[in-house]
Amino acid sequence: MGAQAVRAQVYCRALVTGRPWQLFIIALIVFNAAVLGIDTSSALTAGQHRLLSTLDELCLYVFTLEIALRLTAFRWRFFYARDFGWNWFDFLIVVGSYVSMELTVLRAFRILRVLKILSVVPSMRLISTAMLRTIPPMISIGALLMVFFYIFGVLCTNLFGQDFPEYFGSLQGSLFSLFQIMTGDSWASAIVRPVLAVYPYAWVIFVAFIILVTFIGINLVVGIIVEGINTAKSERARPASTASCLSRAPRARLREVAELLWRQRH
Repeated sequence: MGAQAVRAQVYCRALVTGRPWQLFIIALIVFNAAVLGIDTSSALTAGQHRLLSTLDELCLYVFTLEIALRLTAFRWRFFYARDFGWNWFDFLIVVGSYVSMELTVLRAFRILRVLKILSVVPSMRLISTAMLRTIPPMISIGALLMVFFYIFGVLCTNLFGQDFPEYFGSLQGSLFSLFQIMTGDSWASAIVRPVLAVYPYAWVIFVAFIILVTFIGINLVVGIIVEGINTAKSERARPASTASCLSRAPRARLREVAELLWRQRH
């Protein structure tokens, strides 16, 4: 690698890792999101559609320049470094934006470009990483909730389906009604109270369902997310503490050598 290439690499790395450049990219993402939002309003875009399209393309070109600078700064480590997942995410977002420009049916997906902010803002990046790591336990919790849904769905269909076919006349109808109960969308007045008027014991079933699915399920999900965020925070802080220890270690050894030499002389 020549001296000029090394200087270009160092310059690009200093640029893309600097705070001013990151703030500029964040501002550009917000501006691009505003342009795409304004473009959906016919009243605001009357006679200005071409201008908005030009601004959108300019934003895409700047995002492309950012990827090119990061490739120059990190070269092939851009694709397999520690945070390679986010690098691939940004790269695919930009490539997908060019595909959406060529295919009219995909132009609506240009708004996905706003997701770049997840990889730029450190706090959003931390939460997104924690959310991705919670997917395996989330699948387990989802499977458990599906089991509860299925049990209570079959139970409600057999018990209440004859008198309330609009809510519990079929298994899929019962599952949808239970989902409405779980979300709390007018479940008491629209579903539960009419059923209680005919089946006074039905409160036991509905209360058990709410406790098992709504309270316990949501608390499990929140607990897993909080644990994932704490794990991501500790892993992010670990390299800094390790580097600090490594930087202190040579100084400690030098101090010991200096003390040993002083004792030998005296």
